[in-house]
Amino acid sequence: MEGNGKKARRLPGIAAALAAAALLLTAGSSGGVAVSSPLAEAAEPVLYKAAPAAGKIGTGAEARAKALPEVPEEPLPCPLPETEAVEDTYFDGAVFLGDSRTEGLSLYSGLKTGHFYTAVGATVESVFSKKNFETEGGEKVPLLDAAAEQDCDKVYIMLGINELGWTKTKTFHDQYAKLVDRVREDHPDAKIVLQSIPPVSAKQEAKKTYVNNARIAEYNAVIKTLAEEKECYFLDVAACLTGGDGLLPKDLNFDGIHLNPAGCRVWLDYLRTHSLEDEAIAAAVKKG
Repeated sequence: MEGNGKKARRLPGIAAALAAAALLLTAGSSGGVAVSSPLAEAAEPVLYKAAPAAGKIGTGAEARAKALPEVPEEPLPCPLPETEAVEDTYFDGAVFLGDSRTEGLSLYSGLKTGHFYTAVGATVESVFSKKNFETEGGEKVPLLDAAAEQDCDKVYIMLGINELGWTKTKTFHDQYAKLVDRVREDHPDAKIVLQSIPPVSAKQEAKKTYVNNARIAEYNAVIKTLAEEKECYFLDVAACLTGGDGLLPKDLNFDGIHLNPAGCRVWLDYLRTHSLEDEAIAAAVKKG
């Protein structure tokens, strides 16, 4: 897909969609989640260490001042409130960064616009380092390097399901913070949205692995806190995909973890009714 002068790769045709669907439905480890591995055996990742960009920031007080984001006059609502529904053209300038769940949004929601940068098994670390995104020229690059070339006005991020086995939530927080900093550096004028992690189903809960809803709730608290710290928007996608029993409904998923077309349409409708338009947010906050 072409953006405003820059290009993003979309999965072409029915054949590619079927191939990607097969990846999403791989039993036991779909989306890069080792659902059969106990938490104690989960390997701690080798984390990306951000280096200062040469020539961009000075030293001392000047450097610290330039590194700090501008403080908005009013704090951002957290989470984003419900707004009037937008048309799908609203997503023309949107980048969606994520793992196999976001890939499912691209495949099954019916959204025909936006720019998707996804990889099965993606984490807040691998987006920096793992060359698993193929450009139109056939080169394999990390997701963040590919997304950096895309013009956009908003960036929706959903990551975390593949990190549930990390032994420390602080590791997740700190690495996610580096990711937000990188996205802000690459897209200084874009609005950044951190999305909560949807729950898993009763079937997945019954497996008694670290991929469970209690762990997801811990990570979602970290994501919400990080959004407040980094002055990003927090979108509680999990709210629209959680049944009255606190679980992902069986009619919205393939395998207990990944959303089916019905689930992806619920997600998309939530995006449509939680826009980033300043006037719409102000009206929603005043009303609510």
